[in-house]
Amino acid sequence: MTNKLDIFKCNVCGNIVEVVLSGGGELVCCNEPMELLKAKTTDSASEKHVPFLEENGEEKIVRIGSTPHPMEEGHYIQFIEVISKDHKWVKRKYLNPNEQPEMKFRCKCENKFDAFGHCNLHGLWVNKFEGEK
Repeated sequence: MTNKLDIFKCNVCGNIVEVVLSGGGELVCCNEPMELLKAKTTDSASEKHVPFLEENGEEKIVRIGSTPHPMEEGHYIQFIEVISKDHKWVKRKYLNPNEQPEMKFRCKCENKFDAFGHCNLHGLWVNKFEGEK
């Protein structure tokens, strides 16, 4: 069973997929079941992975790490995604090495959203914003 917006990874080829609409069955890639990624919330590495929020007027900025995450060829944030609590609003930005690990956006979601970042080496990270700003 999959759920809307679950993220899965193939441990053979590295494909990453996100469920757009949930359905029955198992996701399979390379003849193997795909792994459901569980987002981490606590960072103990020297690099920081947990997304955090800044605001500039109506514009919101999600940055990965309280100090910028490395964005090198072998170690970088592959994407940032913001999902409103009601799952009706989704915004994703794909990143490449040497880009800033941040995403700017506008949303009338009252700062009630989850922000995700995916590191090519350390996996999926999340911070849940509940409207505190």
